[in-house]
Amino acid sequence: MSILHAIVLGIVQGLTEFLPISSSGHLVIVPWIFGWNDYDSQATAKAFDTALHLGTLAAVLIYLRKDLIVYTVQGAQLIFNRKQPATQAGRRAWLLVLSAVPAGIVGAAFEDKITEKLGSPALIGVSLIIFGVVLIWADRRATAKNHLQTVDSLTMRNALVIGAAQVLALNPGTSRSGITITAARLSGYSRDAAARLSFLMSVPIISGAVVFKLAKLVRDGIPEGLLVPMLVGIVVAGISGWLAMWSMIRLVRTKTFAPYVFYRCIVGVGVLIAVASNWR
Repeated sequence: MSILHAIVLGIVQGLTEFLPISSSGHLVIVPWIFGWNDYDSQATAKAFDTALHLGTLAAVLIYLRKDLIVYTVQGAQLIFNRKQPATQAGRRAWLLVLSAVPAGIVGAAFEDKITEKLGSPALIGVSLIIFGVVLIWADRRATAKNHLQTVDSLTMRNALVIGAAQVLALNPGTSRSGITITAARLSGYSRDAAARLSFLMSVPIISGAVVFKLAKLVRDGIPEGLLVPMLVGIVVAGISGWLAMWSMIRLVRTKTFAPYVFYRCIVGVGVLIAVASNWR
């Protein structure tokens, strides 16, 4: 893999992981459009994917570091110091972990089938459009009902509902960020809170995926010639991921998710046209 390709894919991963436009979908579409063939095997593809997710994990840990320190300390207290009364932050920490369970189980159980059956450009194009429309519908419905709950009001029911929605994001083109924001808006959360919940819920799900993939990488080893591109991908994905979170929080405090939905629909239609015309 060339360094240029590693930089481009790092930027794509970082921006699309946290914006509601699908990282897995874009990581298929971009090489497909440009005709790149950087992976000589599934092992190479999975190794580089692990590096990109490691970069975005670092980004969200840094961006949410103040919240995560509180959640980690208070959450650990529920286990190691039960004599102390449970705090709201401690309960919330475990609810965030709980939200990762549905997608974690399904993803681990059906990893090979998901890789084989999902992720075609045509399906990604359709998914970008459909779930983009669902996002804007949910956002407008929530606005009409004046949904203004904050992250502090997270309940077990909402954690499970939003967490279950993440299962749909195993389909490239759905967007983990997009579907969690959709579910959060329908569950009563404000735009700002929905985006922040999406970021927070990404920590356990990305952490679990990274640990799972790293275990395989340690077992199989890094493919020859991929170490430098992996390091580049980690750094670039981390920087662009942090910028994506910062920009989206600023946008949704005063605007809607419409720009992201418009982008999804334009890309989705473009991909479908390319597929139908045999351009790619």
